[in-house]
Amino acid sequence: MNTKSKVYLIGGGIGSLSAAAFLIRDGGLAGSSITILEALPVMGGSLDGAGDAARGYSMRGGRMLTTDNYECTWDLFKSIPSIDRPGHSVFDETIEFNEKHKSNSMARLVDKQREKVPVTSMGFSMHDRMELLKLTEVHEDKLGTSRITDWLSPEFFETAFWYMWSTTFAFQPWHSAVEFRRYLHRFMMEFSRIENLAGVKRTVYNQYDSLVLPLQTWLKAQGVNLVTDCKVTDLDHGIQDGEFVVTGIHCVTHGEGEMIAVRDGDVVFFQNGSMTDASSLGSMTSAPAKLTKADSGGWTLWEKLAKGHAEFGNPAAFNSSIAQACWQSFTVTLKDAKFFNEMEKFSGNQAGTGGLVTFKDSNWLLSIVLAYQPHFRNQPEGVQVFWGYGLFPDRLGNFVAKPMGDCNGAEILQELCGHLRFDLETVATANCIPCRMPYITSMFMPRDKSDRPLPVPVNSKNLAFVSQFVEIPEDVVFTVEYSVRAAQMAVYELFGITRKVPAVTPHDKSMKVQLEAVVKAFA
Repeated sequence: MNTKSKVYLIGGGIGSLSAAAFLIRDGGLAGSSITILEALPVMGGSLDGAGDAARGYSMRGGRMLTTDNYECTWDLFKSIPSIDRPGHSVFDETIEFNEKHKSNSMARLVDKQREKVPVTSMGFSMHDRMELLKLTEVHEDKLGTSRITDWLSPEFFETAFWYMWSTTFAFQPWHSAVEFRRYLHRFMMEFSRIENLAGVKRTVYNQYDSLVLPLQTWLKAQGVNLVTDCKVTDLDHGIQDGEFVVTGIHCVTHGEGEMIAVRDGDVVFFQNGSMTDASSLGSMTSAPAKLTKADSGGWTLWEKLAKGHAEFGNPAAFNSSIAQACWQSFTVTLKDAKFFNEMEKFSGNQAGTGGLVTFKDSNWLLSIVLAYQPHFRNQPEGVQVFWGYGLFPDRLGNFVAKPMGDCNGAEILQELCGHLRFDLETVATANCIPCRMPYITSMFMPRDKSDRPLPVPVNSKNLAFVSQFVEIPEDVVFTVEYSVRAAQMAVYELFGITRKVPAVTPHDKSMKVQLEAVVKAFA
């Protein structure tokens, strides 16, 4: 490939946006040679954040951030200017923000008596410790398509560690043992501080406003073509000299069909699969609609490409069981400080310092987090926003006799106030917008190594994959870092860039980190 290539990126999530930035910064391409095609009205993919004080704010979720890891993410955002701080990068302002607002959760777990659960001990028996050690030491090839429950006994899933680890990272017992093991290694330094979330870092605002918006603003200034309301339906392709080559892109843009010719030397990056595909929003009076991939077609293009091309992966490994991949989040907009005041009094944390509060005996396994305010750029003074989610939306509530998935915003608030023993008066001004995400943990589903394509598949001349559904040894999905790393790897390989992709920091090899983990395991 060369600097005269035209590049088309299918999907406008953080992976594609990052790939465009690496193409310009490290590949020397002109921004005008790069086009991003996004089916939704806005860029950002799963890193979203929308709404206003009148209609209510909504975000499907936020990915966990650290500054001890995320080598590729911070390599990128050291180059992206802050929107608010001239002369500063997004990395600079994020570091400054976290130095001022440090995490120290004092109410990580709450039981059915509304008591804070002691979490200095992980609650392990010797049997739990031995099983966990065995899982961390076994080679991935031996784990295959096994589930976490294949390696850990039922008692393990009642430990304080499991409640904290699973809700921090959104693991379920039936998820992939490979992915769980990778997390244990990648975030081993978090093991010793999982009870206070001291290692968790936050962006100044929600991740759309703090990461996507500055990156998108910079890309626009470089001349990148950002096309929204453009759904790619198919790719023309063939085999040339034994290599797979994309020759055309079929899409529907603003309701009009068109075909974009992909010429010799041009490159296509594809965000295969989406964890927020078929998401739906509810309201204070209505539950979210129960959509599937058939309603959105978000997985269709990957399914088409994978037919007859084993090197492009197996989407069915990830999108075939909504019951095992679905959970539900909710965003609450408040017009007074009553709830925040009561929550800060109960937890001992000011908003922005506490992280997740998990109600361990909740049938929905409900968690909430109060971020530093304002959490949205356009959030006016006197308005407060918090976010929460439930890992078991198919179960009846403890205080509302309905599954979370059938509840509207008012019923979710009723359930939450029941666990907190708060009077409903504290949420009298609230607008709670629930969000159902049927594929949100689909990347955690048990899978073979071959079920995910490499960022640049073998014998692919001009097609690369950039998403949570590519295979990157040692790194962990469901993170911003995974998408950014995939983008950097794909760009560097296809364009022959000699600059090295930052390596995954081997914290798990540090004697200090290992010792701290052992001490915590025996606390």
